[in-house]
Amino acid sequence: MNAPSPDQANDSTASRWGLLALLTLINVLNFVDRNLLPSFANFIKPELGLTDTQYGLLTGLFFIIFYALAGLFMGVLADRMHRGRLIAVAIALWSLLTAASGAARGFTSMALPRALIGVGESALTPAAASLVADRFKPTQLGLAMALYYLGVPVGAGASLLVAGYLGPTIGWRNCFYLLGGLGLLLAVMMWLVRDGRLVAAQTHAHGPGWRGHTRVLAAALRQSPALCAIILGGIALHVAVGAAAFDQLWFVQERGFDRAEVAKLTGFITVVAGIAGSLFGGFAGDWWYRTRKSGRAMLLFWMFLALAPLTLAFRIVPADSWLFVPGIGAGIFLLCAFYGPSVSTIQELSPPSSRATVVAFNILCVNAIGLGIGITGTGWLVDLFRSHGDPQPYTNAALIMSLVSMLALPAFFLAGHWFHRDKARLIAG
Repeated sequence: MNAPSPDQANDSTASRWGLLALLTLINVLNFVDRNLLPSFANFIKPELGLTDTQYGLLTGLFFIIFYALAGLFMGVLADRMHRGRLIAVAIALWSLLTAASGAARGFTSMALPRALIGVGESALTPAAASLVADRFKPTQLGLAMALYYLGVPVGAGASLLVAGYLGPTIGWRNCFYLLGGLGLLLAVMMWLVRDGRLVAAQTHAHGPGWRGHTRVLAAALRQSPALCAIILGGIALHVAVGAAAFDQLWFVQERGFDRAEVAKLTGFITVVAGIAGSLFGGFAGDWWYRTRKSGRAMLLFWMFLALAPLTLAFRIVPADSWLFVPGIGAGIFLLCAFYGPSVSTIQELSPPSSRATVVAFNILCVNAIGLGIGITGTGWLVDLFRSHGDPQPYTNAALIMSLVSMLALPAFFLAGHWFHRDKARLIAG
């Protein structure tokens, strides 16, 4: 058994859950801001005259490179300084840049703020996951992380609903300005959060240093094949997630939907299926942890195996097929159920002093590699297929990326199989 942290011992139940609620709300805003460009794709792409490759760069490579690389730096910072204030500064930065994105007049003026938004957003999850892991027991950690990751479906769904309801009335630019202002208010709230690890962080201000954190990270990866496997599974899964950045364009251009109506429809599906997936992943993952001989990642293996056929089928059926809406929901359910079990697994296989650093490395991998390949590759394939006269370039590009994501199956299986052995080795060592 892991000894309770000072925060677990000293914080009241209300304080722990109150902090988790605030972090979840901030993560909702994080994913609203992050998904504004894909949600408003049918508004922004024609107004700014973007090609699919340029759109893919804006939603993919430009954002992801800064987000992923800065995330590793932010993870080390989160292991060494006041995490609440780090998050507060990050919120303020990305909110100002979201507002600046609303003033874009072309590809270049949109590219700069969207890239730098990644720097701000990269600080949130490493610091938040570390705060949550300090305050919740291992048997509750899967549920706690799943609740935090409710920010993914609620934020992504809310972004689509903003596009569907407010986009036609106040315009996409005013939506960007409005959400930027809301972020500044949450930054003030987060600045006031207490970090129970602050004294220790100050005492060890000259602790392991950047090289030390790198050595700890390398050792954790070398000593835990399960940790490497869960990260690799996340990378593969996020290839398909990256392709989904083009879904609003696909719905309109190849499935015949109205741009505002489909944003509303998919927004509601995202919220409902995403919340269901997050809660299922949290509760089922913690049950699996307590009762099964394999790790939570084995649950991900069985979920992916069961739902993958449906997520592939909806790409090739017409919009009036009974498989279409369930296929959208299945993909969202699977993604959101993934976060709680995966991040809690990563936390438990990481040295306590470098949890944020390992989480940040995971974010670097799934974004720079998984989303990077998924988004940028899909944009390139769409332009390539279109140049050869393909009548369904979005469909075929997304199918290719979905097939690549099937590599997650063996990765999750191995991560679940090796989990308890690797955790025992970490505790003993």
